[in-house]
Amino acid sequence: MDEEEKPVRRLSSIVLIIIVVVLALSASALYQAIDLYLKQDVASGYYLLIGFLGLAFSIYMLLQTRRRMRRFALKTTPVTTTITCQKCDFKNLREFERGDFILKEAGSCTKCDGTMLISAIYRELKEKVKEERF
Repeated sequence: MDEEEKPVRRLSSIVLIIIVVVLALSASALYQAIDLYLKQDVASGYYLLIGFLGLAFSIYMLLQTRRRMRRFALKTTPVTTTITCQKCDFKNLREFERGDFILKEAGSCTKCDGTMLISAIYRELKEKVKEERF
């Protein structure tokens, strides 16, 4: 629990594929525009327009996705394990470890040498305070 929580960021693979496809089509349209311009064809202007619009759209989508990722970043909440002694009701809280389950023996008690069992595993949820915007 000493380490700071780092938000988990996930980018939708579908959005990423759409952005890459639009970038590829835009680059192809720009290449066609240059090729047709060198051949002095009238259609080069249309390809140039399509290429720049596609490039602008893909850059806009990439920037919007990055902004939303920062806003909706998922933070992993710490999971706590409660260990209780069967004889003296001594409680010990520790960070969850892989393999923990309820009613698992977790060693002997430090006070009375009784059996310690895992009695609860839970996430610590913090209430979010909404800031009022004026």
